[in-house]
Order: sequence, then C-alpha cells, then structure tokens
Amino acid sequence: MNILIVGGSGFLGRELGKQAQASGHTVTATFATRAGDVGGIRWLPMDLRRSSEIAPVLRESRPDVVINAAYRKADWAATADGAIHLAMAAASYGARLVHVSSDAVFSGSDVHYDESALPDPVTPYGAAKAAAETAIRLLAPAAVIARTSLIIGDGGSVHETLVHELATGRRKGMLFTDDIRCPVHVADLAQAVLELAASDCAGTCHLAGSDAISRHELGVLIAERDALDASRLASGRRAGTGSPGALDVRLDSTRTQRTLRTTLRGARDFLRRER
Repeated sequence: MNILIVGGSGFLGRELGKQAQASGHTVTATFATRAGDVGGIRWLPMDLRRSSEIAPVLRESRPDVVINAAYRKADWAATADGAIHLAMAAASYGARLVHVSSDAVFSGSDVHYDESALPDPVTPYGAAKAAAETAIRLLAPAAVIARTSLIIGDGGSVHETLVHELATGRRKGMLFTDDIRCPVHVADLAQAVLELAASDCAGTCHLAGSDAISRHELGVLIAERDALDASRLASGRRAGTGSPGALDVRLDSTRTQRTLRTTLRGARDFLRRER
C-alpha cells in the first residue's frame, strides 16, 4: 500500500511509520513543525489548521490509505476542522481513511462504552473529536473511526514521562485513583490501525487495552517496570477537585478485537517487569 500518515512525527505516528515501512509499504508522513526521525519515509510539511495545505500533499503523495494520527489537544482548528477537511480531501482522491479518535468523546456517565455508544463529551477536546467523528461518518461512510485510550510505549509517552518526573522529584503532583482508562501499547495500536487500513472494515472501532486501571495504578506499573520508587507517586481522588473531564471511561473493544489478528494487550500484561 501507499500510505499517508498525517501527524507522522508524533508518538503514534512514528510507530505507524516504522511498522508500515517494515511491512514493505510506501510511506509518506506529514509534520506541522519538524520532520520525524524515522528513516526511509518521505516527509512533507502540512498543518491541518491550514486547509489549503491538505490537497497538495494528497496530490503529491497519491495515497491508497490516509491515516490521521495528528494530535493537538487544545486546538479545534486541527482536531475538528482539520480532520474534516482531510476526510473531504481523502474522499475526493479516492483514498481510504482511518481516523484515530479518543475515549475523550465520552462523559464517563455510563462507564462502559462499546462501539455503538454515542459521544457525549464534557471537554473541548472531546467535543472536537466528536465533531470530527460525526462529520466523517457523513462525508466518508467507508472510513474507519478508531477510538483509543491512553497510549503507552517502552518509554517516551507523555504518561511515562510524567511518572518518571514524579518518581524522581522533578515534578510535584499526584496520580488519581478514581480516574480510570484502558491503556494500550503503542505497538499494538499501530499494528491494529494498519490492519484496519488494509481491511474493508468501515465505521467505528475501539482499540483500547483489555485492562481498566486507574492513573495511579498505571503509574505504579510504569515505575516498577522502570525500576523507579513507586512509593514516591502520591495518590488522590480527582472527584471534587473541579478538574475537567470524565472520570471513569472504559472502552469495550470486544467487537473490534474479534475482527483483528492483533491482540490489544492490557497494561498489566505489557508493563509487567521481566525478572
């Protein structure tokens, strides 16, 4: 396949690029400010906030598949408007679209969310992701909307960086025991996204890990894996603090997992320290 990865210099985008190239695909990736460091990939500048930049990139790269892995949490122009313009451009060029979305589209009021659940966001980021999902379902019904949760790796994710800073005293703060998600390993997520890209699947899919755990438990697992002092990770409850966002959001990926060869491991599995 000829694959265009939008947001290719990000945490997920880099992994997608590495795996796609290793599988023999032709890969073009975009960046907003700085090209990524994955060799063998063609890098093109493109800022989703400037819709005029989208069509020339698709015209130049001529992709079979467009994967939108771009991430700008507090930016409606990129997360909503940019994603919608990208979907329109992909459709006009006859390219398949895989749009990476988020569990932030949910309020947490129902706790458990399968692929049929309707968005009810409570944050601006969640609202932007939900708006993009709605438009893509209308504009590109053959596209895949792949919702995921916290993305963890073997180091380098924002969550792992936070835990390291807290455990070494470089940052003050706490990890909440009532803030629940279903973390996924970036390698599993990228493999699943590429598998969906090569399939004829359409509609909403959930690509989250099989374990629902708190931010604090996640931090402890990361600290133990990396031989840090987990006792230095202060814990507390977010309820009542006024901090925005959903508390308990558990993506049920059962239906999607039945269609995939890729196993979406739980955090207790992929963060288990080898002895």
